[in-house]
Amino acid sequence: MSHPIIAIIGAGNMGSSLIGGLIRNGHPADRLWATDPRSEKREELKETFAIHTTGDNAAAVQAADIVVFAVKPQIFSMVAGSLHEAVQLRKPLVLSIAAGITLSSIQHWLGGNIAIVRAMPNTPALISCGAAALYANEEVTAEQRSKAESILRSVGVAIWLSDEKQMDTVTALSGSGPAYFFLMMEALQQAAQQCGLPEETARLLTLQTALGAARMAIESGKQLDELRHNVTSPGGTTERAVTVLEENNIRDVFLKAVQAAKQRSEELARLMEGKGQG
Repeated sequence: MSHPIIAIIGAGNMGSSLIGGLIRNGHPADRLWATDPRSEKREELKETFAIHTTGDNAAAVQAADIVVFAVKPQIFSMVAGSLHEAVQLRKPLVLSIAAGITLSSIQHWLGGNIAIVRAMPNTPALISCGAAALYANEEVTAEQRSKAESILRSVGVAIWLSDEKQMDTVTALSGSGPAYFFLMMEALQQAAQQCGLPEETARLLTLQTALGAARMAIESGKQLDELRHNVTSPGGTTERAVTVLEENNIRDVFLKAVQAAKQRSEELARLMEGKGQG
């Protein structure tokens, strides 16, 4: 089966990471197009991946089977509106990775009757360790779902949602989540330094401990509470530390943080929808 022609509109960090992931997973370079207004960026992509590049979004779309919108949410309506005619003529699968842009907005800007998959990846996709959630509208076929999933799986894991409204929680969890973990690691490193460790020692031990814990959680197949109990010996050092965290309501803090991020995601989605349709 031949590989689809994929046009990636917007070759910033996330767009470039998708290109790299697709190439690493065997997608032919000559069936990839990328657009960017910066000539130096287009030259960099051409030299690195040997793909087609252009500054003309419509030129990339006119032969594409899949169009990936990897532009900033603030300019999505403008870019989509300029591609209305080309998309309607070609009827490609549209894959959006723009945060907060709903399927109904995209459908409105592109003119309707378009197969659209909305995806929420996160920044670890830049190192092929991303976590993405996807939701498709009714026009998307089973084959198109598989193709959309394969694009996101080229840079990490991808899961399907049963309700588009869940995308706001995904944004609050995996979308914003790397920052939560960076903050925790920063706090642990600072605590270790205040307790006597040199900065570089505290940093290395913090990062490797975080990596090791994540890999254990993924590879062991055990529930998180079971893994925590396995490390927490009765009367030991870990138990005392965990008790302090629980007494200071760490679970409530995270609940409030995720709820706040989810609420902001909902607010931004409404603002972007009003901006594009007003």
